[in-house]
Amino acid sequence: MGISSETLILLATFSLKALFVIIPLFLSMAFLLYFDRKIWAAVQLRRGPNVVGAFGLLQSFADFFKLVLKEIVIPAGSDRIIFILAPLITFVLGVVAWAVIPFDYGWVLSDINVGILYIFAISSLEVYGVIMGGWASNSKYAFLGALRSAAQMISYEVSIGLIIIGVLLSTGSLNLTSIVEAQKGDFGIFHWYFLPHFPMFILFLVSALAETNRPPFDLPEAEPELVAGFQVEYSSTPFLLFMIGELMAVVLMCALGALLFLGGWLSPIPWIPDGFLWMVFKMLLIFFLFSMTKAVVPRYRYDQLMRIGWKVFLPASLFWVVLVATFIQIGIPGYSRWEVLL
Repeated sequence: MGISSETLILLATFSLKALFVIIPLFLSMAFLLYFDRKIWAAVQLRRGPNVVGAFGLLQSFADFFKLVLKEIVIPAGSDRIIFILAPLITFVLGVVAWAVIPFDYGWVLSDINVGILYIFAISSLEVYGVIMGGWASNSKYAFLGALRSAAQMISYEVSIGLIIIGVLLSTGSLNLTSIVEAQKGDFGIFHWYFLPHFPMFILFLVSALAETNRPPFDLPEAEPELVAGFQVEYSSTPFLLFMIGELMAVVLMCALGALLFLGGWLSPIPWIPDGFLWMVFKMLLIFFLFSMTKAVVPRYRYDQLMRIGWKVFLPASLFWVVLVATFIQIGIPGYSRWEVLL
């Protein structure tokens, strides 16, 4: 039984749309990494990448080809299949998560009604790539790093989930496009509401840093403690896949923060039109905050990290969900935007 021409056209159309998302995403990763290194260098009063290409703009591409062309070394006692499969899982999950991210109204690969649940499902599966990589390496350092990383990611996924529930209660939808549209309105100088959920925006940023193993919460990869965490035995392309997957997770958190709290593609100024560039600007703003945090905040101890997650962020986010539900019930302005969707 052959495939109909209509099905082939749909597949070709979707593949073309996917390429329009994936190719700019990969190119942006290279320049975001350069941007991150330049910010770190500026804070430390040094130059940073400045040799390869004009102003060092091609440094990330040089690092990419260096890793790709190096020999893939697989430890003798490792589980070879799982050892190779782990970075592939991390990379693929990092890519497919972008299928539901809208960059403008209608600019999304799959505008499903449960986009937030899809993101949660993908982010929870990313833990398996870390655990598989640490287990298959047949190394105590890698295994301990995998356990610590998995515990850290799971701990802060809980607080992120509760933080996002507060936004979902206000907007009344799980669809990311509808969540952005629910933030539209006249709120003085700003064109979207941000003050009602601003406290949770701060907690969201910190939780996103911890879930993606970014400094100052990069304990599983801390050089003085565990050499390089779960990926200590990896080199060449598998190591590169882990790094790209981790960076894509960071940028995904930037996109989620822009969509859930900063109005996505909505213009902050009423007389300036909405558009794709506003979404990019807000993502870059959040990424800049991540980079500055990496440069100026010292690394936490692991017990401090877990204590903050379970004893501070979890109670605070749970209290916020109850508080937002109460505000919606009694009708406090700014916490229920359902009328925009109706």
